[in-house]
Amino acid sequence: MEDFPSVLGGISADQFLSEYWQKKPLLIRNALPNFESPLSKDELAGLSLDEDIESRLVFEQGQSKPWSLEFGPFDQSIFRNLPEKHWTLLVQAVNLWVPEVKKLADQFYFLPPWRLDDIMVSYAPKGGSVGPHFDYYDVFLLQGLGQRKWQLGQTCDSTTPVLPDTALRILSDFEVTQEWLLGPGDILYVPPKLAHWGTACNDCLTYSIGFRSPSLTDMLGDLTNMLMTQNHSSHYKDPPLTMAMAKTTIDPMFIQQAKLMLNNLIENDELLNEWFARYMTLPKYPDLSEALGELRIAQIGKTHYINGERKI
Repeated sequence: MEDFPSVLGGISADQFLSEYWQKKPLLIRNALPNFESPLSKDELAGLSLDEDIESRLVFEQGQSKPWSLEFGPFDQSIFRNLPEKHWTLLVQAVNLWVPEVKKLADQFYFLPPWRLDDIMVSYAPKGGSVGPHFDYYDVFLLQGLGQRKWQLGQTCDSTTPVLPDTALRILSDFEVTQEWLLGPGDILYVPPKLAHWGTACNDCLTYSIGFRSPSLTDMLGDLTNMLMTQNHSSHYKDPPLTMAMAKTTIDPMFIQQAKLMLNNLIENDELLNEWFARYMTLPKYPDLSEALGELRIAQIGKTHYINGERKI
């Protein structure tokens, strides 16, 4: 009988990957039994004072308008003057700084390790939230301390309306479809583009284990930069011309020719393999990763790629 990984509760890794991954949400009660948060709220606040660590404060009721955002690093005095509720502290890439948080990634062994983006940790008092929103990446929301109410909504995309006059991409309309209360050790998996809204019911720490999902635009831009760096010298060549094509209107044959040449470039497996492995192993924070000895590793054949560099 197959042993189910505890983090997925009563389903197998194969079932999760085939039925849920990037398809639909999954609530896993008691995914990590007897889980105790490796961080306290004071320790998280301490990380946000460091200029090398990306952090943010979100206020549902700002000084002049709802939903204001401030960026760290913060001064210790700011935490003495915060309101009693309706704010959230978010600290990125805590896995780079706290070994116990980094170990949480081991629970997700059924996913390629180079797909991990980072583990963000957030703290909020009662009512704290970052509003209804959606992401383009997969995230496992692990409750570490206290209770948080999670609501799921509609599937979104770049055309979904958001509130104006705020740096936060908060949905202007949120259609609640499911709702749960999570306690320590519970996990909610949220696939890309699904609207979600978490609200702290009391002092609350949440671990967001996110898996990167770069835009195709960014990927194509990076591929282009690599081709330019390596002096790939393919040039456009016309399709067989006829007199009928000698006009200002662009004949569809020209488009087909460009498409064919670009496809030929993309179908160069050796080139594409090297680019993809390099791109997907680039650290989120290159300077920090080097200083901390953090490695992102992938392998194609016998070739290793470490932090975006090719190693035989």
